[in-house]
Amino acid sequence: MILGLRTVIYPVNDLNKAKDWYSQVLEMKPYFDQPFYVGFRVGGFELGLLPQGESSTDGSQLLWGVVDIENAFQRLLDLGAQSLEPVSDVGEGIRVASVKDPFGNRFGLIQNPNFNPKQVK
Repeated sequence: MILGLRTVIYPVNDLNKAKDWYSQVLEMKPYFDQPFYVGFRVGGFELGLLPQGESSTDGSQLLWGVVDIENAFQRLLDLGAQSLEPVSDVGEGIRVASVKDPFGNRFGLIQNPNFNPKQVK
């Protein structure tokens, strides 16, 4: 039985730089910090960094929830990310965008007024 999203792992080629960048993006330090893996707790889920990996924007597309997608998107750009998909409305009040992080991974955003965090298990 699939229980739902728990962890998103991004491969990176420079673990220390990625840890610093994601600490700025998430505005927190990792809760797990080892040479073989770095993990951040994000709204009940985990964003992990795996060293010596090959980054790409072609793999899975994961979307991280935000309250204000315009500001979140601009903040990622200000921190050195590159735009992949600008903010767009996909219907029913849902807005999405994505950037390429400085390590080559896709980092997606979603502002979804229909998301109910109480339904997360």
